[in-house]
Amino acid sequence: MYVKSMIQPTIKSTTFEIFLVILFLIIGFLSTSCSPDISPVKLPYDTLKSFSASGDSLKNTQWWTSFNDRQLNELIDTALSSNFSLEAAWNRLEAAEFSLKQARSGLFPQVDLGLQSGISRPKPDFVGGENTRLSLGVSYEADLWGRIRYAGQAEEYRMEATKYDYQAAAISLTGEITLSWFRLQAAYRQQDIIDQQIATNEKTLALIRVRFGSGQVRGVDILRQQQLIASTKEQQIILETNVRTLENQLAILLGKPPGLMSVDSLKARIPDLPPMPSTGVPMQLINRRPDIQSSFYQMKASDRDMASAISAKYPRLNFSLTAAIRSNDINDLLQSQAVSLTGGLLAPLFYGGRLKAAANQAEAVRDQQVNNYAQAVLVAFQEVENALIQEEQQVRRIAVVEERLDLAQRANQQLQTEYLNGSIQYLDVLTGLNQEQQLQRELVTARLNLLEIRVGLYRALAGGFETKRASQEDQS
Repeated sequence: MYVKSMIQPTIKSTTFEIFLVILFLIIGFLSTSCSPDISPVKLPYDTLKSFSASGDSLKNTQWWTSFNDRQLNELIDTALSSNFSLEAAWNRLEAAEFSLKQARSGLFPQVDLGLQSGISRPKPDFVGGENTRLSLGVSYEADLWGRIRYAGQAEEYRMEATKYDYQAAAISLTGEITLSWFRLQAAYRQQDIIDQQIATNEKTLALIRVRFGSGQVRGVDILRQQQLIASTKEQQIILETNVRTLENQLAILLGKPPGLMSVDSLKARIPDLPPMPSTGVPMQLINRRPDIQSSFYQMKASDRDMASAISAKYPRLNFSLTAAIRSNDINDLLQSQAVSLTGGLLAPLFYGGRLKAAANQAEAVRDQQVNNYAQAVLVAFQEVENALIQEEQQVRRIAVVEERLDLAQRANQQLQTEYLNGSIQYLDVLTGLNQEQQLQRELVTARLNLLEIRVGLYRALAGGFETKRASQEDQS
């Protein structure tokens, strides 16, 4: 429900001038006494002073280059310009920019041009039965309490949040490609190990058959060795499946159909672990993360939404100006003109609690975004700390696996010597050989896990970086 004051005098009317003076006095009084304040934001958390571990290497926004893998760098460069999910994130940013322009348009007058013409039958009092009108209308709402301005600021912050969402999507894409690439390299390495193990097991089977022909071993030893070969070939099939699915995954990330990914497996290698990056001051590093920045700007946008909702409870001042020419006959249209200027003050009195509820809802959403931001920061701290702990423990685990493999190889050599001397059964040799081969494959998996943990650490510390698409748009 609105209480509306409307006065429509002629342009030269003294009454209209008095109305404008009174109106501007009211505006000045209300704007200094009723303008809503923007609530300060207090974040409910204590920041860390330092992380549990830190390295010396400098932080690089393009963190994947730390692995010195040319093929990986080429894959990521391709994906950043051809991945469809990243392109969709850019489209969301473009849509946010247009939403901002729409919100800001309310600060400017709205201009409409209208042409109206009609014919009545039977003819009324109009000569010729025609009524034609050409009008130009201008309407404007004075943003007394900042309702429109706050809404525009909210959209501006949402656009900033969407920009950081795009950067976060780019970081997520580089992480997925890096992980898929390292897993593919590990699978290639596992294939090489499996091929070598099958060749070794088949040579051992040939020796057993020779000894069986001379009556030195039992027939069950041949069956056990054949069983080991079959088990190794099963692992070979699993690895081949893994390789093909990883190649398809990389193809999708590069914006290509499955099956079109070509990788030079002869150059495949598991890279060495780069030096530990410097973790520095926790809050400074966390604030570099695009997802944290996005949450922060979403929080600021909700605060401006709350201010806009509060401002909606205050009176609104609207102006409209209409210039029109009209005639009963379209041929005489330019011979008749009329101009009207209208000012209106609209004050909401009773809306059934809708405006108050909208303001309370906006405040609740603002509080929700504050808590979301606080939780996002805590989770970011956790991700960094978890990665640091996992890397330390994984390095220790790899050392243990390497020690176990060395002991297994030495024990297996001793067992083979004793077997050839006839002092032990072949089952002991078979058990030692199987353990050695499993540890060879386990060591590759452990080194891959260490690289995956390091990728997680890089992503947890990563700040946004400028893609070629964003750079080109900035230049244009």
